[in-house]
Amino acid sequence: MAESQFALPSPAFDSISRVKYSPTNPNQLLVSSWDTTVKLYDVGDDASGSKTSEQKCKFDHRAAVLACCFSDAEHGFSGGLDTTVRFLDFGSEKTNVVGSHFDAVSSMVYSKNLNALISASWDRTLRLFDPRAATPEQSSHENPERIYHIDLVNNTLVVAMASRLFHIYDIRNMQEPSQQRESSLKYMTRSLACMVNGEGYATASVEGRIAVEYFDPSPGAQEKKYAFKCHRQTIDGVDHVWPVNALAFHPLYVTYSHRSMFLNPKYPVTLTFSVSYNTFASAGSDGTVSVWDHKIKKRLRQYPKFNNPVSSVSFNCDGTKLAIASCYTWDEGEQGARMERERPQVWIKTVGPEVKPKDWQG
Repeated sequence: MAESQFALPSPAFDSISRVKYSPTNPNQLLVSSWDTTVKLYDVGDDASGSKTSEQKCKFDHRAAVLACCFSDAEHGFSGGLDTTVRFLDFGSEKTNVVGSHFDAVSSMVYSKNLNALISASWDRTLRLFDPRAATPEQSSHENPERIYHIDLVNNTLVVAMASRLFHIYDIRNMQEPSQQRESSLKYMTRSLACMVNGEGYATASVEGRIAVEYFDPSPGAQEKKYAFKCHRQTIDGVDHVWPVNALAFHPLYVTYSHRSMFLNPKYPVTLTFSVSYNTFASAGSDGTVSVWDHKIKKRLRQYPKFNNPVSSVSFNCDGTKLAIASCYTWDEGEQGARMERERPQVWIKTVGPEVKPKDWQG
């Protein structure tokens, strides 16, 4: 492995379902696993030896954990096959069940704007929870199919379901979706991530393809959407296609102001600009992680292959590190599980200019 990459201590005993960095602390990382645990790490810089990473606390569940997220620096949430939604207190290392679904909790996001958790389930519902309330569950919203993934940017929630269905909600009005779509991809949705600039999202399938979509329903905006093949390889004349298990957009999103006298020197105006890399990482069952610039529709970098499939990836909030979960993802069923494999592991990679767009001037 490269010097800029290291493994976290105390790895999971079973496949890793999710790695999720804190939105405010670049060193806090949650890791959920099929071994029924969620772990909080303080990520250091083990490669340089300046600070060693350590597991800060662990939360046990009754069944495999499929989803986790932060609410703030001291708290988080988790859910999985036991159908419960748990509120995690990092200080006391205690959990509190704030509600439940009728089937597995498959995905979750926290909204700062609502001060609420949004959880999704195979029971076809979205549920909103506020752990501060006497009755934490605030509302429940039916959907037409099992929910596999959700992601949130600003007030826009994207819901990826079975049967290749997508709903887009404004979380300020959850009574009905603002848009209903069908996936541009022909096979089951495996992963989803929203662009940090709020313009759209990327989604990927089990058949080695990624689609880039835009929220604006106008014909002009919809003409920009596209899909491409990835995580494929020809071996001995045979085409091998792997699922794209995870997507993550680089978090850099900078807003800055500039005083201009261009229009009238006597009355300068302040102009506000927002810029972002808008590049994203994809991870697949082929054991590779690639970085893409979706504006120019090109791959910027493919990192060296891991010994196991990659199940989840997450950039930290300042965009300097990428957490990569490497483990068996059950694409080959029980037969694949019987093979001798490297233990599940979370790798921390220090990222550099390879995540920047080619024309970046920042």
